[in-house]
Amino acid sequence: MRHTLDIDGRTLSYLDSGGTGRPLLALHGGMSEARAFTGLATALGEEWRVIAPDQRGHGDSDRAPDYRREGYVADAVALLDHLGLTEPVALLGYSLGGLNAYHLAAAHPDRIGVLIGVDANIDIHIPAGPHWFDFLGALPYTAPTREELLAAVDPAALPFVTDGVRALPGGEGWRLAFHGQDMLDSIRACAGDHWDTWLASTCPALLIHATGSQALPQATATAMVTRRPNTAYTPLDGDHFVPFTDPEGFHAAVAEYLAKV
Repeated sequence: MRHTLDIDGRTLSYLDSGGTGRPLLALHGGMSEARAFTGLATALGEEWRVIAPDQRGHGDSDRAPDYRREGYVADAVALLDHLGLTEPVALLGYSLGGLNAYHLAAAHPDRIGVLIGVDANIDIHIPAGPHWFDFLGALPYTAPTREELLAAVDPAALPFVTDGVRALPGGEGWRLAFHGQDMLDSIRACAGDHWDTWLASTCPALLIHATGSQALPQATATAMVTRRPNTAYTPLDGDHFVPFTDPEGFHAAVAEYLAKV
Protein backbone atom coordinates (compact mmCIF):
# COMPACT_ATOMS: atom_id res chain seq x y z
CA MET A 1 0.00 0.00 0.00
CA ARG A 2 1.19 3.53 -0.77
CA HIS A 3 1.09 6.15 1.95
CA THR A 4 2.46 9.63 2.52
CA LEU A 5 3.70 11.79 5.35
CA ASP A 6 4.40 15.48 5.58
CA ILE A 7 7.89 16.67 6.47
CA ASP A 8 7.98 20.45 6.91
CA GLY A 9 5.43 20.92 4.13
CA ARG A 10 7.12 18.44 1.80
CA THR A 11 5.46 15.13 0.92
CA LEU A 12 7.39 11.89 1.38
CA SER A 13 5.68 8.94 -0.33
CA TYR A 14 6.37 5.34 0.68
CA LEU A 15 5.28 1.78 0.03
CA ASP A 16 4.52 -0.51 2.98
CA SER A 17 3.96 -4.23 2.45
CA GLY A 18 2.18 -4.34 5.81
CA GLY A 19 1.62 -7.31 8.04
CA THR A 20 3.16 -8.30 11.34
CA GLY A 21 6.57 -9.34 10.05
CA ARG A 22 9.84 -7.80 11.17
CA PRO A 23 10.32 -4.34 9.63
CA LEU A 24 12.87 -3.86 6.86
CA LEU A 25 13.50 -0.30 5.70
CA ALA A 26 14.67 -0.41 2.07
CA LEU A 27 16.32 2.59 0.38
CA HIS A 28 16.45 2.58 -3.42
CA GLY A 29 19.23 3.85 -5.67
CA GLY A 30 19.47 7.15 -7.49
CA MET A 31 17.05 7.77 -10.37
CA SER A 32 14.85 4.98 -8.98
CA GLU A 33 11.94 4.67 -6.56
CA ALA A 34 10.35 2.49 -3.90
CA ARG A 35 8.67 0.09 -6.31
CA ALA A 36 12.13 -1.28 -7.14
CA PHE A 37 11.65 -3.40 -3.99
CA THR A 38 8.19 -4.84 -4.67
CA GLY A 39 9.76 -8.08 -5.89
CA LEU A 40 11.90 -8.28 -2.76
CA ALA A 41 8.83 -7.82 -0.56
CA THR A 42 7.13 -10.69 -2.35
CA ALA A 43 10.20 -12.90 -2.08
CA LEU A 44 10.61 -12.29 1.66
CA GLY A 45 6.97 -13.11 2.35
CA GLU A 46 5.08 -12.57 5.58
CA GLU A 47 8.15 -12.81 7.81
CA TRP A 48 9.22 -9.34 6.78
CA ARG A 49 7.37 -6.04 6.45
CA VAL A 50 9.17 -4.12 3.72
CA ILE A 51 8.90 -0.34 4.02
CA ALA A 52 10.35 1.52 1.05
CA PRO A 53 10.21 5.30 0.69
CA ASP A 54 10.49 7.22 -2.53
CA GLN A 55 13.50 9.14 -1.29
CA ARG A 56 13.46 12.93 -1.61
CA GLY A 57 13.21 14.08 -5.19
CA HIS A 58 12.37 10.59 -6.47
CA GLY A 59 9.12 8.96 -7.53
CA ASP A 60 6.05 10.41 -5.87
CA SER A 61 7.99 12.28 -3.18
CA ASP A 62 8.41 16.02 -3.51
CA ARG A 63 11.59 17.72 -4.60
CA ALA A 64 13.76 18.92 -1.73
CA PRO A 65 15.94 21.97 -1.03
CA ASP A 66 19.10 19.83 -1.06
CA TYR A 67 20.33 16.27 -1.52
CA ARG A 68 23.01 15.97 1.12
CA ARG A 69 23.32 12.95 3.41
CA GLU A 70 21.82 14.78 6.38
CA GLY A 71 18.58 15.38 4.51
CA TYR A 72 18.22 11.83 3.26
CA VAL A 73 18.92 10.48 6.76
CA ALA A 74 16.48 12.90 8.41
CA ASP A 75 13.74 11.77 6.02
CA ALA A 76 14.33 8.11 6.92
CA VAL A 77 14.21 8.87 10.65
CA ALA A 78 11.02 10.87 10.17
CA LEU A 79 9.48 7.87 8.43
CA LEU A 80 10.47 5.50 11.24
CA ASP A 81 9.01 7.94 13.77
CA HIS A 82 5.82 8.30 11.71
CA LEU A 83 5.38 4.52 11.74
CA GLY A 84 6.12 4.27 15.47
CA LEU A 85 9.11 2.00 14.85
CA THR A 86 11.20 2.81 17.89
CA GLU A 87 12.91 -0.58 18.20
CA PRO A 88 15.88 -1.38 15.93
CA VAL A 89 14.88 -2.32 12.38
CA ALA A 90 16.68 -4.04 9.53
CA LEU A 91 18.00 -1.60 6.95
CA LEU A 92 18.86 -2.23 3.30
CA GLY A 93 20.21 0.26 0.81
CA TYR A 94 21.24 -0.04 -2.81
CA SER A 95 23.76 2.33 -4.45
CA LEU A 96 22.74 5.86 -3.35
CA GLY A 97 20.39 4.22 -0.87
CA GLY A 98 23.28 2.16 0.46
CA LEU A 99 25.36 5.23 1.17
CA ASN A 100 22.35 6.78 2.89
CA ALA A 101 21.91 3.56 4.86
CA TYR A 102 25.52 3.61 6.06
CA HIS A 103 25.05 7.15 7.33
CA LEU A 104 21.72 6.32 8.95
CA ALA A 105 23.21 3.34 10.80
CA ALA A 106 26.16 5.44 11.98
CA ALA A 107 24.11 8.45 13.09
CA HIS A 108 21.29 6.46 14.74
CA PRO A 109 22.72 3.14 15.94
CA ASP A 110 19.80 2.68 18.33
CA ARG A 111 17.38 2.55 15.38
CA ILE A 112 19.22 -0.02 13.21
CA GLY A 113 19.69 -3.66 14.15
CA VAL A 114 20.88 -5.12 10.83
CA LEU A 115 22.51 -3.40 7.85
CA ILE A 116 22.59 -4.63 4.24
CA GLY A 117 24.54 -2.62 1.70
CA VAL A 118 24.05 -3.43 -1.97
CA ASP A 119 26.91 -2.37 -4.25
CA ALA A 120 27.31 0.95 -2.45
CA ASN A 121 30.79 2.46 -2.34
CA ILE A 122 32.26 4.41 0.57
CA ASP A 123 35.22 6.00 -1.23
CA ILE A 124 33.65 8.13 -3.94
CA HIS A 125 35.65 10.38 -6.21
CA ILE A 126 34.18 12.25 -9.18
CA PRO A 127 36.99 13.24 -11.55
CA ALA A 128 36.77 15.96 -14.14
CA GLY A 129 34.25 15.12 -16.89
CA PRO A 130 32.85 14.00 -19.14
CA HIS A 131 30.74 11.62 -17.05
CA TRP A 132 28.15 8.96 -17.82
CA PHE A 133 25.54 11.00 -15.94
CA ASP A 134 26.01 14.21 -17.91
CA PHE A 135 22.79 13.44 -19.80
CA LEU A 136 20.86 14.49 -16.68
CA GLY A 137 21.58 18.15 -17.34
CA ALA A 138 19.68 18.05 -20.62
CA LEU A 139 16.66 16.07 -19.49
CA PRO A 140 13.21 17.62 -19.78
CA TYR A 141 11.04 17.36 -16.68
CA THR A 142 7.49 17.90 -17.92
CA ALA A 143 5.55 17.88 -21.19
CA PRO A 144 1.88 17.99 -22.22
CA THR A 145 1.85 14.30 -23.18
CA ARG A 146 3.83 11.16 -22.38
CA GLU A 147 4.84 10.86 -26.02
CA GLU A 148 6.17 14.42 -26.19
CA LEU A 149 8.09 13.94 -22.95
CA LEU A 150 9.85 10.78 -24.11
CA ALA A 151 10.48 12.27 -27.56
CA ALA A 152 12.43 15.07 -25.90
CA VAL A 153 14.71 12.60 -24.08
CA ASP A 154 17.99 11.59 -25.68
CA PRO A 155 17.54 7.96 -26.86
CA ALA A 156 20.58 6.89 -24.84
CA ALA A 157 18.88 8.14 -21.67
CA LEU A 158 15.54 6.40 -22.24
CA PRO A 159 16.40 3.28 -20.19
CA PHE A 160 16.87 5.52 -17.14
CA VAL A 161 13.56 7.35 -17.41
CA THR A 162 10.89 5.44 -19.33
CA ASP A 163 9.55 3.27 -16.50
CA GLY A 164 9.12 6.23 -14.18
CA VAL A 165 7.08 8.56 -16.40
CA ARG A 166 3.83 9.54 -14.69
CA ALA A 167 0.86 11.85 -15.12
CA LEU A 168 0.87 15.14 -13.25
CA PRO A 169 -1.89 15.68 -10.66
CA GLY A 170 -4.95 17.17 -12.29
CA GLY A 171 -4.12 15.73 -15.68
CA GLU A 172 -2.29 18.84 -16.92
CA GLY A 173 0.63 16.88 -18.35
CA TRP A 174 3.34 14.32 -17.67
CA ARG A 175 6.65 14.33 -15.84
CA LEU A 176 9.69 12.17 -15.22
CA ALA A 177 10.18 10.41 -11.87
CA PHE A 178 12.95 12.87 -11.03
CA HIS A 179 14.35 16.22 -12.06
CA GLY A 180 17.69 15.96 -13.83
CA GLN A 181 19.32 18.78 -11.86
CA ASP A 182 18.24 17.20 -8.57
CA MET A 183 19.94 13.98 -9.57
CA LEU A 184 23.13 15.82 -10.55
CA ASP A 185 23.12 17.53 -7.16
CA SER A 186 22.52 14.21 -5.44
CA ILE A 187 25.36 12.46 -7.29
CA ARG A 188 27.83 15.24 -6.55
CA ALA A 189 26.83 15.31 -2.89
CA CYS A 190 27.91 11.66 -2.61
CA ALA A 191 31.55 12.49 -3.32
CA GLY A 192 33.98 12.00 -0.47
CA ASP A 193 35.62 9.52 1.87
CA HIS A 194 32.91 7.75 3.90
CA TRP A 195 35.16 5.21 5.58
CA ASP A 196 34.62 6.64 9.07
CA THR A 197 30.86 6.38 8.56
CA TRP A 198 31.04 2.78 7.36
CA LEU A 199 33.20 1.78 10.34
CA ALA A 200 31.14 3.72 12.89
CA SER A 201 28.21 1.29 13.02
CA THR A 202 28.58 -2.02 14.85
CA CYS A 203 25.41 -3.94 14.03
CA PRO A 204 25.60 -7.15 11.95
CA ALA A 205 26.04 -6.25 8.30
CA LEU A 206 26.10 -7.79 4.85
CA LEU A 207 27.73 -6.36 1.76
CA ILE A 208 26.19 -7.64 -1.47
CA HIS A 209 28.69 -6.90 -4.22
CA ALA A 210 28.35 -7.11 -7.98
CA THR A 211 31.67 -8.57 -9.08
CA GLY A 212 31.60 -6.65 -12.35
CA SER A 213 30.48 -3.41 -10.72
CA GLN A 214 31.37 -0.06 -12.23
CA ALA A 215 30.59 1.61 -8.88
CA LEU A 216 32.32 -0.54 -6.25
CA PRO A 217 35.81 -1.89 -7.06
CA GLN A 218 36.67 -5.35 -5.76
CA ALA A 219 39.55 -4.00 -3.66
CA THR A 220 37.25 -1.55 -1.89
CA ALA A 221 34.57 -4.18 -1.31
CA THR A 222 37.14 -6.56 0.17
CA ALA A 223 38.48 -3.84 2.46
CA MET A 224 34.97 -2.91 3.58
CA VAL A 225 34.37 -6.47 4.74
CA THR A 226 37.77 -7.06 6.34
CA ARG A 227 37.99 -3.73 8.15
CA ARG A 228 34.47 -3.72 9.60
CA PRO A 229 33.80 -6.40 12.25
CA ASN A 230 30.72 -8.61 11.98
CA THR A 231 30.36 -8.01 8.24
CA ALA A 232 29.46 -10.79 5.80
CA TYR A 233 30.05 -10.75 2.05
CA THR A 234 27.95 -12.09 -0.80
CA PRO A 235 29.23 -11.67 -4.37
CA LEU A 236 26.83 -11.74 -7.32
CA ASP A 237 27.88 -12.06 -10.94
CA GLY A 238 26.94 -8.95 -12.87
CA ASP A 239 27.39 -5.20 -13.03
CA HIS A 240 26.16 -2.44 -10.74
CA PHE A 241 22.56 -3.05 -11.79
CA VAL A 242 22.58 -6.66 -10.60
CA PRO A 243 19.46 -6.25 -8.37
CA PHE A 244 17.54 -5.71 -11.61
CA THR A 245 19.46 -8.02 -13.95
CA ASP A 246 19.57 -10.88 -11.42
CA PRO A 247 16.61 -10.29 -9.11
CA GLU A 248 16.43 -13.93 -8.04
CA GLY A 249 20.05 -13.91 -6.94
CA PHE A 250 19.57 -10.60 -5.15
CA HIS A 251 16.41 -11.71 -3.38
CA ALA A 252 18.01 -14.99 -2.33
CA ALA A 253 21.08 -13.24 -0.93
CA VAL A 254 18.94 -10.92 1.18
CA ALA A 255 16.62 -13.68 2.36
CA GLU A 256 19.45 -16.03 3.30
CA TYR A 257 21.19 -13.39 5.37
CA LEU A 258 18.07 -12.15 7.10
CA ALA A 259 17.20 -15.74 8.06
CA LYS A 260 20.38 -15.82 10.14
CA VAL A 261 19.92 -12.60 12.11
